[in-house]
Amino acid sequence: MNDPILIPYCDFHEDWALVAAGNMDDHNAMTVSWGGIGCLWNKPVATVYVRPNRHTYGYFEKNEYFTVSFYPGEYRKALGLMGTKSGRDCDKEAEAGLTAIPFGESVTFAQAGKTLLCRKLYHQDMELDRFPEDVKARFFGSEPAHRMYIGEIIEIL
Repeated sequence: MNDPILIPYCDFHEDWALVAAGNMDDHNAMTVSWGGIGCLWNKPVATVYVRPNRHTYGYFEKNEYFTVSFYPGEYRKALGLMGTKSGRDCDKEAEAGLTAIPFGESVTFAQAGKTLLCRKLYHQDMELDRFPEDVKARFFGSEPAHRMYIGEIIEIL
């Protein structure tokens, strides 16, 4: 197990990340700019948010493990593509120039600078009626609220 003090601080909003779930035969990944790293129940954790209408959501629901990976700046365009195209419609990994590799019970990408392997501990659907009106107007519009996933960080690559 990793010591929580060794878990890297990152700014999801500025740096973005990819979240992935599944295995080498069947997986999907998407860009996220909301998330956090911290401690819960004396465990190092990562928290990410996935909307139920995203293709990646089904992979999060079917799998016990997921990864959160961070990339050097030269992959910003690839992360942009991974966040705007759907794996339902194309091979967005190939278009982005990313190479999937196995990591524990999930996948990451060879180009990642750092990947967190997480085991799901908790999830909860966010409720739009609990958000401030300005947040709803700015970030949701007609989009559904996210499901929050909290995963114990069990390994760092």
